[in-house]
Amino acid sequence: MKICLIGNSLTALSLAKNLTNKKIYVFNYIKTDNKKIGKTRTIGISKDSLDFFNKDIIKIKKKSKWDIKKIEVYAEKYNNKKILNFENSNTNLFSMVKNFEIYDSIKKKLNKNKFYKKIRIENEKKFEKILNANFNLVINCDINNFVTKKFFFKKIIKNYKSSAFTTIIEHAKIENNIAYQIFTSKGPLAFLPLSKFKTSIVYSINHENIKFNDNEILKLINFYNFKYKISNFSKIEKFNLSYSVSRNYFHKNILNFGDAIHRIHPLAGQGFNINLRDIKILSELIQKRIDLGLSLDYSVLEEFEKKTKHLNYIFTSAIDLVYEFFKFDNKINNNFSKNIFKIIDKNKAINKFLLKRANQGIIL
Repeated sequence: MKICLIGNSLTALSLAKNLTNKKIYVFNYIKTDNKKIGKTRTIGISKDSLDFFNKDIIKIKKKSKWDIKKIEVYAEKYNNKKILNFENSNTNLFSMVKNFEIYDSIKKKLNKNKFYKKIRIENEKKFEKILNANFNLVINCDINNFVTKKFFFKKIIKNYKSSAFTTIIEHAKIENNIAYQIFTSKGPLAFLPLSKFKTSIVYSINHENIKFNDNEILKLINFYNFKYKISNFSKIEKFNLSYSVSRNYFHKNILNFGDAIHRIHPLAGQGFNINLRDIKILSELIQKRIDLGLSLDYSVLEEFEKKTKHLNYIFTSAIDLVYEFFKFDNKINNNFSKNIFKIIDKNKAINKFLLKRANQGIIL
């Protein structure tokens, strides 16, 4: 069996590694081989997703991850007081990893794998030849190419008019197993521990027509920081934020996948987790065909869409709703939301439900 995989994102390489583990030949077509992975970009992987990643993609070394036991949420509107608290005494909530580290690990493994072949494409027109080639399936993980534009242009799109600024701080030694999210007047600010000495920061700022330079971002981080004795900031990186959901997942034997079918706000740290859950479901469907001795065709993609599309839409819409709620709440001058947060924080059943959905996604 042969699968064509387009794109070289972390999601694309993770899927490639999963497929080659099944001894499926993967032909990975990429526009360029010098994809730059930001050194300050980090990922929070939920426990269920991490178990799958370690078992069916690649084992993440213990020294390459940092476990988070608790999440505390604060709001500037309420004088930076804690409004929500999430923890599970039985297990870690999620683990932090550096994007470029796991990307490089998977890439090195694939380059030595006889079931994997990388082909560079410099001309967009060559995509048409790929689609006519003798592949069982074509999986597109690129959000902006010929395949996306021709077959998957129908999308729900929202421009948040926001940018995420990322950096890693070095600080005095602390236990550092609690993640902090602060909903500031300018947008959500997350402190995500990486070790006893380092913490990743993601600040999503609603800038509209306002531009912030690096010094202004550093001042804002220092202003809201109440825990760390910071000794150094790494280079600040920036990327624009948007929400998008594809209306169709497949066309004939071509599957749109990963960020190409759903992009969400990073405030909940769920972007890569959604992609991993999709990889898990697609992997199970493909393995089922292999076990039955059946070939791979469009019916796999059809079943994948039926299993995931509605759940992904509900999940991504819920995250978008949370973002819009806090954005709206910052603009109104009353304490209505405070009562909602008290109910969520004190009600163990609601708290447990939210943690379970963050870990496993939505299951119906």
